Amino acid sequence: MAAEYTPAKIWVNDTDGGNKWANINSPESGARHEKKLPVGEHSLQLYSLATPNGQKVTILLEELLALGIKEAEYDAYLINIGESDQFSSGFVDVNPNSKIPALVDHSVDPEVHVFESASILVHLAEKFDKFLPKEGSARTQTFNWLFWAQGSAPFLGGGFGHFYAYADEKQEYPINRFSMEAKRQLDVLDKQLAKNTYVAGEEYSIADMAIWPWYGNLVLGNLYDAAEFLQVESYTNVVRWAKMLEAREAVQRGKIVNRSWGEEWEQAPERHSAEDIDVVLKKQ
Repeated sequence: MAAEYTPAKIWVNDTDGGNKWANINSPESGARHEKKLPVGEHSLQLYSLATPNGQKVTILLEELLALGIKEAEYDAYLINIGESDQFSSGFVDVNPNSKIPALVDHSVDPEVHVFESASILVHLAEKFDKFLPKEGSARTQTFNWLFWAQGSAPFLGGGFGHFYAYADEKQEYPINRFSMEAKRQLDVLDKQLAKNTYVAGEEYSIADMAIWPWYGNLVLGNLYDAAEFLQVESYTNVVRWAKMLEAREAVQRGKIVNRSWGEEWEQAPERHSAEDIDVVLKKQ
């Protein structure tokens, strides 16, 4: 039995821990070093990493381009969070919260800084009038599930994912606590998808794009190597939906942008034109 932990009277940040993030994470916000962000030729400049939160935006951008919307062309620059790129003065100027993804829209004057993945999805969906119903119940349902994802995914990522896959020590209580919550969320999603083709109804929307990178990747075995542990095959409606979205060309393209790990055909660290992705996918 592990020794009982008693919190100190005053919390102190321990930067000497063995976890690789111990010297990166901090209770203080703001820039830690001076560095300007690069700017490409397109109006939309994305600064991101192909984590689930980053994939949301690149999937939407690729879906917009698949519809022939040339104005959705974008430059995507890699933000290496392991190297503290998110704490550069340029990135903090766009996102004071120092989290990916962050977008700068130069199509308007003054330029617009957009951060938080859901905010970027809404900004782009409204800008191009796609993947977000204009009014009524369908619009409300899309927002319901978009914000469900924003509130729920931290329990999957920062909760279950952290303690199951990344924590220095495996601890029974937090793994059990967040496994229960992860399975409850999958059950919520499964029951919704039993009644609908897509998460918010019969139309593909930004709600699907927000949820798939987390829950779709999870049930497809691409996240935390936890599919067997959570018995994800029992969520048959989520699996059906996850495979359906995975088969979309724009999803296949978007999920590899700003990725710098894995197989060669999965890595497109930067994207400045469609050819940057085409070259990578040809390696499959």
